[in-house]
Amino acid sequence: MTFQGGGPLDTSTISGGGGGGGMGRIAVGGGAGLIFTLIALFFGINPGSITGGTTTSDSMSSQGSSEIDQHIQSCTIEKANTDDVCRIVATVNSVNKVWEEQLPGYTKPQTKIFSGSVNTGCGPATSDTGPFYCPADQTIYIDPSFFTMLRRMGGSNGALAQEYVIAHEYGHHVENLTGVLSKGNRMGAQGPKSGSVRIELQADCLAGVWAYHSDKGPDAMLEPLTQDQIADVVQTAKAIGDDTIQGANSNPEGWTHGSAQQRVRWFGIGYKSGDPRQCDTFATNDL
Repeated sequence: MTFQGGGPLDTSTISGGGGGGGMGRIAVGGGAGLIFTLIALFFGINPGSITGGTTTSDSMSSQGSSEIDQHIQSCTIEKANTDDVCRIVATVNSVNKVWEEQLPGYTKPQTKIFSGSVNTGCGPATSDTGPFYCPADQTIYIDPSFFTMLRRMGGSNGALAQEYVIAHEYGHHVENLTGVLSKGNRMGAQGPKSGSVRIELQADCLAGVWAYHSDKGPDAMLEPLTQDQIADVVQTAKAIGDDTIQGANSNPEGWTHGSAQQRVRWFGIGYKSGDPRQCDTFATNDL
């Protein structure tokens, strides 16, 4: 279990979408295509212009938006401990709660749980794109089938590891509110010290800040986190580092998200401090 207590969840900012393939396949290519496409989305580029084709979703390809909406509305805190969709909903509740407390003026983004393909303010996307935040419509998009892909990439199947992925995307929303996304955009999309890498590492750090606060206080939604759960996050952060995904021939000049070691380090900075001010990846070259 991860979530404690019981009862309904707030679904006011969460909706369903998609329902099958067909919007333009995003080639994954051992993970490198996924990383490239995520950056395209973060910087407002239409990912459908990168490649063409079709795709399918592993776990929800038969569900249309109305069915996903019904699934979302049925979610409770209890279900969040066993159901991927409800875990997304509960994590959204927890992350919003933490950032409302930590960031003055915080406004909630929308979250769309989709299947197969979806239209966004940043262009059409598919399940192969992976979870992403679109600043144009201030919405996080996620197909739960990504968690299956993540396991295949070497990530953990643990609940907190999935929640870390969602909290990372919410970190991008925080960056959008604070102006970091546009700042990073001006600093380039590739390279070991590019704006893109700084954005991604900061989002990892902000996910760590959420984890620090998520189990604290009388109204905390999460049970006290364990070292095994944090180890699941570390395993996942390592699996999605640029050097891990690109393999032995990884060239830092092509990095967009940072190395496995960097991703783990910055999550740890956020988790150990609980202070978003410690997450300023733009104030240092020691990434």
